[in-house]
Amino acid sequence: MYRRIDDFVKDWEHDAQTTLKVLRALTDESLAQRIVPEGRSLGRLAWHVTETLPEMMEHAGLHGVTGPVPLSETPASAAEIVAAYEGAAASVGPAVTAGWADDMLDEEVPMYGQQWKRGLVLSVLLLHQAHHRGQMTVLMRQAGLTVPGCYGPAAEEWAAMGIPAMA
Repeated sequence: MYRRIDDFVKDWEHDAQTTLKVLRALTDESLAQRIVPEGRSLGRLAWHVTETLPEMMEHAGLHGVTGPVPLSETPASAAEIVAAYEGAAASVGPAVTAGWADDMLDEEVPMYGQQWKRGLVLSVLLLHQAHHRGQMTVLMRQAGLTVPGCYGPAAEEWAAMGIPAMA
């Protein structure tokens, strides 16, 4: 749980860039990749991460995060998803900085039938997209895409360095 806005903003900037690395590796063809027919497609997961940014923050009472309307139709273009995420992600830090202060992060707000501290909302925002990035990388491998490293090198990045990937 965050107790300082500056700490969140620093983490957010890094995490958003990590998500962008994953999103930029998508292709239009890969967006339909699914594990099971009833599961979310790779494109739907990418769009869900994007549309959740304004939805979650608005739900917590923070205004100013831009982005797509929740549950809107998933674009057929990977570039459109990247552009929408880029814009939404860029608005998160400034909105949090302008709308909340450090002493507000311990205050509770209603979130999805529960009471969450604002500092927890910020933590969950990061963890939510990390969770879905993990799902996306599995689907990316199945679609034959190269997966970028998120918290260290991916297999292809180890190989490019001439180092055997850890088994």
